[in-house]
Amino acid sequence: MTRAFVFPGQGAQTIGMGKALAEAYPAAQAVFDEVDEALGEKLSALIWEGTQEELTLTRNAQPALMATSLAAMRALEAEGVTVEAAAFVAGHSLGEYSALAAAGAISVADTARLLRIRGAAMQEAVAVGEGAMAALLGLDLATVGKLARKAAHDTGKVCQAANDNDPAQVVISGHAAAVRHAVELAQEAGAKRAVMLPVSAPFHCKLMAPAARVMAGALDDVDIAQPKVRLVANVLAHDVTEPETIRSLLVDQVTDSVRWRESVSWMVKQGVTEFWEIGAGKALSGMIRRIERSATTRAIGTPEDVKAAAQSIG
Repeated sequence: MTRAFVFPGQGAQTIGMGKALAEAYPAAQAVFDEVDEALGEKLSALIWEGTQEELTLTRNAQPALMATSLAAMRALEAEGVTVEAAAFVAGHSLGEYSALAAAGAISVADTARLLRIRGAAMQEAVAVGEGAMAALLGLDLATVGKLARKAAHDTGKVCQAANDNDPAQVVISGHAAAVRHAVELAQEAGAKRAVMLPVSAPFHCKLMAPAARVMAGALDDVDIAQPKVRLVANVLAHDVTEPETIRSLLVDQVTDSVRWRESVSWMVKQGVTEFWEIGAGKALSGMIRRIERSATTRAIGTPEDVKAAAQSIG
């Protein structure tokens, strides 16, 4: 059975995530300690004892989700399952950073600092209220692309597909007026649902260009090694291992679409039959099953999940 390890993105965060892992595995606790030290604050206290509202702030959610994913990865390693048990790693948006850290391409400390910078830069790129995102369900990418282009044309504003999540869920991003217009167009086009998302900024669209420039500078200062396992990049929807290419793609990722549906389909074509979602939540598992019904999924976010996963491969 060929396996891929996948890492969740923003939206999966919950208060208390990773705490049981840290209590059960010293190596998992060490991840949270390392992230706290890298950021110069007790992010772990916020993750385990704070408010959902504060945790959901982009600058906090991004390093917090990475820390939880890496804690789960370290727990797996303590049970004898290394990242090399997977043929590929991939992550949804910020999860790509978690995937790279898990594969040894970027240190945990550098990843935490990069995600704090990324979260702040994405939040600051567009004034609150000017941008928006919406999820369109029941329409494919080609149809959503046409609707987004029409909304952009009609309003003279930015609107584009941001996340191609699965065959029936595409997220759009851009100026609030254009996104609202696209929602109306989607409803007229027969979307099952078309809803505005409760996000603080319009991620993965051209409006994020200022954040991309910030990330280019931040990434220039970080060492990136060749990952131990091939990364399936959001921007390409296929594998990459060359460190300088990865550095460039992480900049592009800020403004480009997350090609998750294509990424999963590509991995399936390479022989992947089993996907382990490592970290908080089960959102990616649901997407993967909608993309490829024959694929099996396993969410790994608790000590019990870790032990069961390790036992499943002997």
